[in-house]
Amino acid sequence: MLDFLDTSEKKKQFYFSYGAFLVNGMLALSIGSLLPFIRDAKMLSYAFGGLIVSLHSVGNLISSFAGGTLPVFIGRKKTILIFNACMAAAYLMIVFGANKYIIAAAFFMTGLARGATSNYCNAVINNLAPGKAWTINALHATFAVGAFLFPILIILLTNQNADNWVYACVFMVIMGVISWLLYFLTPLENDKMEKKEKEKSGTDFGFFKEPLFWICTCTMFFYLCTEQGVIGWMITYFKDTGLLNATLSQITASVLWIMILAGRLTAAWLSTRLPKENLLVVMGIGLAFFFFVLLFSRTTPVILIAIMGFGYSMAGIYPTTVSVGGEIIQKYDMSWSFMLTMASLGSILMPSIIGKIAESAGIFYGMSSIVVVVIIDLAFIVGLFLSRRRK
Repeated sequence: MLDFLDTSEKKKQFYFSYGAFLVNGMLALSIGSLLPFIRDAKMLSYAFGGLIVSLHSVGNLISSFAGGTLPVFIGRKKTILIFNACMAAAYLMIVFGANKYIIAAAFFMTGLARGATSNYCNAVINNLAPGKAWTINALHATFAVGAFLFPILIILLTNQNADNWVYACVFMVIMGVISWLLYFLTPLENDKMEKKEKEKSGTDFGFFKEPLFWICTCTMFFYLCTEQGVIGWMITYFKDTGLLNATLSQITASVLWIMILAGRLTAAWLSTRLPKENLLVVMGIGLAFFFFVLLFSRTTPVILIAIMGFGYSMAGIYPTTVSVGGEIIQKYDMSWSFMLTMASLGSILMPSIIGKIAESAGIFYGMSSIVVVVIIDLAFIVGLFLSRRRK
């Protein structure tokens, strides 16, 4: 199964990328898990809370694009080292920030670190094993492990004293340093060679004429609307509506990511046995169904069941869509950067939309706005299925 790792360099690229992506999962979940504590400590409104979550996604978008274009000029390793250094600095700013604008800048910087990591690790794994969906799903499974662990850390630290959330930020500073060292130690002997190849071949934008590029990008766009909307606001939603207490609200995030982990491992296994577009349809239907159940649940057992089903269903949508679009990514050097960047617009827009609606109409109606994007995402998944079937 790992026969493509035929050199020491490839093995280190593979395993170090997985380690860095685990830390990236912690970073991603820290946004939603820390938001209620940061809002209380810094006295932020719903609208500003939505803004800083969106700024995280803006940073994610910028570095996702730059992470695919800067290597043409300075190489992949220098690019990821520059952006990943923002992670440790951002959490220090969150702890010591004296006003809300420093907090906003810090959230933006967490996005810079996250987006560059996503671009780098997905590209490295896809290049090592093109067309092998299980490797991408397994990569995102390690992300889920990191995401699962962070809410547990928050619970352990804040169960007796809510002010201890700052220690979680200190922990993330340490994780930021570790991830930077992983990138520093990753051997990329062909980095400059790849740079020359890209400069020689020039930039080919032919992927804009490929229907598969647009369908995959739109599927990822509306998926990321859903993902970032739920991850960014779910804990705040349960806590502020009183449906769950503060501790149980944090537990829902870990439950969600346990199921995402299980779902990604399942998707990785099934993708070697079933057509990937078939899996996408099943996951898309489950995503829509369980989100409706989640939104209208009023008892703890039903809420937990809905979260489990939602997490399990959403788990493989993004990596499987990336895998379906793998032929475009391989064919066109710049396609992945544009696909990831355009899709990331969804994670920028949705948190702010939810925050604005919550500020004027309440957090329930803010979360209800996700229904629209879930339905649209399912429509594009069906479109992708029909497109691949015709081919």
